[in-house]
Amino acid sequence: MSKVPVLPEETLEKLSKSYREILIGLGEDPDREGLVKTPMRVAKAMDFLTHGYRQDPKSILESALFHEDYKQIVVVKDIEIYSLCEHHILPFFGKAHIGYIPNGTIVGLSKIPRVVECFARRLQLQERLTSQIKDCLQDVLNPLGVAVVIEAQHLCMSMRGIQKQNSVTTTSEFTGAFLKNENTRQEFMHLIGADLH
Repeated sequence: MSKVPVLPEETLEKLSKSYREILIGLGEDPDREGLVKTPMRVAKAMDFLTHGYRQDPKSILESALFHEDYKQIVVVKDIEIYSLCEHHILPFFGKAHIGYIPNGTIVGLSKIPRVVECFARRLQLQERLTSQIKDCLQDVLNPLGVAVVIEAQHLCMSMRGIQKQNSVTTTSEFTGAFLKNENTRQEFMHLIGADLH
């Protein structure tokens, strides 16, 4: 796994102080044994959970481009996603299914999940995440088409608010052949599994 970029120590210290104030605001004692190290732990956790801000998704793809005369669908499916909803900073998680049709250029397969991870490790909306992945692949690979489907569960719906435990949100974005050709889109949906949630 590639090295995750880390925030500077002084930034972590600022975040830690802020989380200490949050604990006080919640009526907790940040000096009690179980909470003494919690502000810094949370700061480091948030550092990791948002490290996508400090990565360039296009350069991830550009690091492994290859010329290949292959014009059929390439699919990477069931890519695990863990992200934070920007509205409540609560997790949402699920799977992404990515397809593209090369136009003379293919990308190393591991780079597609890395791009998904880069965008997911930011404060996000599932709709925006879907579009960002699609746009990045389209811009860098210039393929004949891109397809992105994301299925996710949102803890802001199951832990609070409406409190519905088993709801799944599905978003999709298509370009090129996937957008214009129903048969191509259906082939992609078949390849990723027709029994989407």
